[in-house]
Amino acid sequence: MSAPSDPPALQRRLGLTDAVFIGLGSMMGAGVFAAFAPAAAAAGAGLLVGLVLAAIVAFCNATASAQLAAAYPTSGGTYAYGRAELGPWWGFIAGWSFVIGKLASCAAMALTFAAYAAPPGWERPVGILAVIALVTVNCLGVTRTAQLTRIIVVAVLLTLAVVVAAGIAAPDHVGFAAPDLLRSGVYGILQSAGLLFFAFAGYARIATMGEEVRDPARTIPRAIVLALLLAITVYAVIAVTVLTVLGPAATAASPAPLADVAAASGWGWTQPVVRVGAAAASLGALLALIAGIGRTTLAMAREDDLPRFLSAVHPRRNVPVRAEVAIGLIVVVAVAVTDLRGAIGFSSFGVLLYYFVANLAAWRQRAPHRRYPRTLQILGVIGCAVLVVTLPPTAVVIGTAVVLLGVGYRFIRLRILRARAG
Repeated sequence: MSAPSDPPALQRRLGLTDAVFIGLGSMMGAGVFAAFAPAAAAAGAGLLVGLVLAAIVAFCNATASAQLAAAYPTSGGTYAYGRAELGPWWGFIAGWSFVIGKLASCAAMALTFAAYAAPPGWERPVGILAVIALVTVNCLGVTRTAQLTRIIVVAVLLTLAVVVAAGIAAPDHVGFAAPDLLRSGVYGILQSAGLLFFAFAGYARIATMGEEVRDPARTIPRAIVLALLLAITVYAVIAVTVLTVLGPAATAASPAPLADVAAASGWGWTQPVVRVGAAAASLGALLALIAGIGRTTLAMAREDDLPRFLSAVHPRRNVPVRAEVAIGLIVVVAVAVTDLRGAIGFSSFGVLLYYFVANLAAWRQRAPHRRYPRTLQILGVIGCAVLVVTLPPTAVVIGTAVVLLGVGYRFIRLRILRARAG
C-alpha cells in the first residue's frame, strides 16, 4: 500500500524585485492617502517629527524581521519567529495581533479606495466589491498577486510625482513655522508617530510570504530594508509638500489632503489623476494585505492556534484558499460597519504589538543568525511599547479587549485539545 502523499505546499516563485514591490504595494496605499490627516489632527506640523520617530521604530522592526526571516524562511512571519524563539504563547499573541490589526487595515484600504472611486452614497458597496475582487485575484495564485502589485506601485509613484509637481506649482502656500513642530507637545507627536506607523507596516508582507520567496535567507532581508527605505523617502517628500501647501489645520481637516494639494495648483487635470492614483494605491495595499494575512492564518491553523480547516492549500494554485476566503468574509463585514480613522488606530495597536514580539524574538537570537546589533532590537521594543500606549484611547481599549479575547480563545482551545488527547 502506497504511503499518503504530502499535502500541497506553497511554491518559491518570488524574486527580490517581486518582494520589494509587494512591500511597497502594502505601504504606499496605507500611508500616503490615509494617515496624514489623523496624524496632523494629533500633532499639526509636528507630524514631521512623528514621521521621523515612526521611521526609526519601523527601521528597528524591519531589521528584526529581516534577521528572523533569514533564519526561519517559512510562512507566518513573527507568529513563526515568536514560537521558535520565545514559545507558543508569544507566537500566538504576535499572530493574533497581526491578524486583527491587518483585518482593520484591509477595511481601511477598501474604504479609502471607495472614497476616491465611488459616487457619493455608494462607498461601502464599492468597497465590498473591491474586497471580493481582490480575494479572487489572490486565490488565483501568488505570481498574479506580484504582477498586479508591480503595476499598481508604478501607477502610484507616478501619481505622487504629479502631487509634488502640483504642490510646487501652487500659487499660494500656507506653510508652517519651525515652532509649529513642537506646538502639540510630546504626547501629540507620539500619537502621530503611532498613527503614521500604520503607513510603514507593509514590509511585514514580505516576511509572511517566506515560503514563496526564492533564496529567502538572502532575498527577504534585502527586500525588507529596500522597500522600507524607499517608502520613508516618499513619505517625507509628500508630508513636506502637503504641509507646505495646505498648512497643518487644513491637512487635519481634509478627507483627501493629496487631492486638495492637486486642486491648489489650479491644474484641472490633476484631481482626476490623484483620485485614480489613490484608488490604485488602496487596491495595491489591500491586495498585499489579504495575501499576508492569509499566510499568517495558514501558519496559525497548521499549529491549531486557529481552526485546522484554514490550513488547506489549493493543490493546483498553491495558495491558502480557505484562509483567504474567510479573511474576505470578515473584511466585507468590517467595511460595512467600520470607520476609516478608527480602523487606522486599531490597526496600529495590533501591528505594534506584533513588532514588539518580533524585536524580543530577534534579541534572543544568537550567532551565527545575528545580522544587526541588539541595540536596534532594544530600541524597537521600547519604541513599540511607547507608541502603543500613546495611541487614541479608544483604539487602546478596544485593541486590549480583542487581544484578551484571543488569549481566552487559545486557552479554551488548548484545554479542549488536551481533553481529547487524554
